[in-house]
Amino acid sequence: MEYDLETLLDQCDTLMLDMDGTVLDLAFDNFMWLEHVPERYAALNAMHPDEARSMLYARFREMQGRLEWYCLDHWSELLGLDIAGLHRAQNHRIGYLPGAEGFLSRVREHKLRLLLVTNSHADTLSIKDEVTGITAHFDGVYSSHSFGVPKERQEFWQSLQAAEDFDPGRTLFVDDTAAVLASARDFGVRNLLEIARPDTSRPARRSDEFRAIDALEDLA
Repeated sequence: MEYDLETLLDQCDTLMLDMDGTVLDLAFDNFMWLEHVPERYAALNAMHPDEARSMLYARFREMQGRLEWYCLDHWSELLGLDIAGLHRAQNHRIGYLPGAEGFLSRVREHKLRLLLVTNSHADTLSIKDEVTGITAHFDGVYSSHSFGVPKERQEFWQSLQAAEDFDPGRTLFVDDTAAVLASARDFGVRNLLEIARPDTSRPARRSDEFRAIDALEDLA
């Protein structure tokens, strides 16, 4: 489904965009966490890759929605791997989602505050910024690690509002995670869009809870 960008932005003073799976292709992150990290962990511990994947996937599920899930330092210490180093060595896989850069350029024609709002760890953000220059597109960049709570928690939105003094009723927020969008909705953010195809290597996933688009380029 297409949404008229002009109409949406006329209702807003602030546009908040998630990073991974909204502006940048989540294919990189899925490759790192679902394939590369388990393979390196298996090699380090003389395990079969399937055994390592099974064990690590269970740990990942336990941590989802918590700040530690997004923290490279946490996983480096837990797994005995240089997780930031592994990410940097594979940085050629990092890239924008189709149409995302064009969307950012078009949004710049509007008088609104453009914020990057991410759960990514500072090291992850730095590595991706080195490759894409993503932060230059935004008026402000906020990582949940600066606030000590993930976007899934109301404390994150309270801290963000204290920093930005945005009007939730005049804000559009785009993310690829339903739990994060639900948290923003509970805080009172009026305009919400879910990215249905955050990973270009996988098919779109459909949700009935939020209005959805495949990618930012669908905002015509």
